[in-house]
Amino acid sequence: MIDKIDVLILAILQKNGRTSNAEIARQVGMAPSAVLERMRRLEQKGVIHGFEAVLTPKDVGFTLTAFTFVSADEAVGSTDIGKALARVPGVLEVHYTAGQDSYLVKVRARDTEHLQGILQQFGAIPGARDTRTTVVLTTLKETRSLPLSNQDGNPRTQNKKQRKKT
Repeated sequence: MIDKIDVLILAILQKNGRTSNAEIARQVGMAPSAVLERMRRLEQKGVIHGFEAVLTPKDVGFTLTAFTFVSADEAVGSTDIGKALARVPGVLEVHYTAGQDSYLVKVRARDTEHLQGILQQFGAIPGARDTRTTVVLTTLKETRSLPLSNQDGNPRTQNKKQRKKT
């Protein structure tokens, strides 16, 4: 189970995964050793499952974002086609969905020619029957961070509020 201190630690790490253990401890009002133990426990539980650098796609040549719905001929509950879609380079996300289509796939490509090649790879997957693709013109928000902290977004303020209640 995750308690309020764990949530504070997670909010800090989401904001900056390179925040030092000592700084996290200072922000949550605990000893660094206790924070380190909590972080290890969160990793062991799979709540934290890695740290990664977040790249700016345009800066590394991926100027096009697209979302593709894929219809598939497979048994209900089977995700074999989704697993094959996930192995295609350029695919960032694969979501198994309810409704008319089986999967929603987020793709990053260098340009429309590159996107065409990715879509051809989708079509070569046995059972992938049809695709509908929408190309993104502008991304207004994109994040992997979950809204864990209080409304003002400052975990320190939330921690102070918690201390006042106790």
